[in-house]
Amino acid sequence: MKLGCDGSTAGVVATADEFISIARVLGTQGRRGEVAAELHTGLAERFKAGFKLLALGENDSRRELQIQETWSHKDHLILKFVGVDSISEAESLVGCELQVRRAERAQLKPGWAYISDLVGCTVFNQGQEIGKIVEVKFGAGEAPLLIVRGADKEHEVPYAEAYLQKQDLDRREIRMLLPEGMLELDAPLTAEEKQQQRKK
Repeated sequence: MKLGCDGSTAGVVATADEFISIARVLGTQGRRGEVAAELHTGLAERFKAGFKLLALGENDSRRELQIQETWSHKDHLILKFVGVDSISEAESLVGCELQVRRAERAQLKPGWAYISDLVGCTVFNQGQEIGKIVEVKFGAGEAPLLIVRGADKEHEVPYAEAYLQKQDLDRREIRMLLPEGMLELDAPLTAEEKQQQRKK
């Protein structure tokens, strides 16, 4: 399965907000009001001239911005916004989350899913509920890892097409067929199991 990252860093935590953060302003860049931004999306092509964003400040107020120009510099994206023409004006944006409304997210291709749509879904393995997705992590292998929290354990489940039986995001359910023993292998120790290990 493929993921459209609509608000991710290392892991993604649930949010019921109407807005999705797709970037964060790290600092000023240049003398004409440019800023350096860290992207939180795998859809970088959205950042082009004319694209409108909402800048969320520390006081939870939002300000609409329109991209005038954009280019890459090292690992960051440099953004020049319409009407932000000086370093002092750009400084007011440092630390802001750049957001879009959830309803304005880019349309994904068939077979893709947004991370924020996965978080909060209930995961079933062979028909048995194992818990809810609380986070999605990347970098541990080819497939992203779903962090699934059950009643007494947390499991790391690869979000791989080979294990996926059925996905119904409208009903907030993901049904999987995992290899025998996978959940026991990947689950962190419970408090009781840790206590038993200390006794040995």
